[in-house]
Amino acid sequence: MSSTTHGTNGQWYPPEWPDRIRALADGELTPVAPRRAATVLLLRDGADGPAVYMLRRRASMAFAGGAYAYPGGSVDPRDEGEVAWSGPSRALWARRLGLGADETAAQAVVCAAVRETFEEAGVLLAGPTPGTVVADTTGDDWEADREALVARELSFADFLGRRGLVLRSDLLGSWARWITPEFEPRRYDTWFFVAALPEGQRTRNASTEADRTVWIRPRDAADGYDRGELLMMPPTISTLREVAPYGTVAEALGAAAGRDLTPVLARADLVGGELVLSWPGHDEFTKRVEKGGQAT
Repeated sequence: MSSTTHGTNGQWYPPEWPDRIRALADGELTPVAPRRAATVLLLRDGADGPAVYMLRRRASMAFAGGAYAYPGGSVDPRDEGEVAWSGPSRALWARRLGLGADETAAQAVVCAAVRETFEEAGVLLAGPTPGTVVADTTGDDWEADREALVARELSFADFLGRRGLVLRSDLLGSWARWITPEFEPRRYDTWFFVAALPEGQRTRNASTEADRTVWIRPRDAADGYDRGELLMMPPTISTLREVAPYGTVAEALGAAAGRDLTPVLARADLVGGELVLSWPGHDEFTKRVEKGGQAT
């Protein structure tokens, strides 16, 4: 899929969307069921306030190539396996994530958040005891495990069990939930989390899907988007704007408990021959497509 944008900012807008939206409206396109996924805004304090870890997806990627994003990815069915767990219970997470009483699904989403952060950034939110976090994950043995996780040769549950590690769900704060529009061929039901970079650990560009990584202040990243210099999908720029006002990582994490996790799902309406694409509650992303196909 191409990652063409229209307009003056860096909003990711594939050129084939208008045709797909019209096909959906005409009943010629059946929506794909979204896959559950998780992504993490990894934060650290700096002299000028918190910075967030972002990676740029390779231009060759089929989905959102060239766009800046956070570490994240789909739930692996094996994320439902038995893991040593600390922090809020699975039942509490299920309610918080809008999953009702489905504790298994809640664990899988939280595990996906922790696993993907390790796979793509080399940062692990787990420790030998419920109150500790591993201090260094840069050795060759860690790298071998990380690569095995990426290749799906090793499940996250087996990885934690073999190393005697406890998953620290208390280090995550749930921030937002976005569902890929119905007209997209690759759809995700994604929970966004915030977490602090554990002391002693450091990020590295471990992702095979990224060609660049950066620690950047959320406000600076948003400014780059507004200037059209940084390409992003709506959930990414939205969450950047939301965390930008916080002066410390602790303040941002403290705000997570009160966040509204009502899913954000784009809608498309045909108004007098003009196609209007909108994300409820997020007016800045509204796109109007004329009959000729040009978005404004």
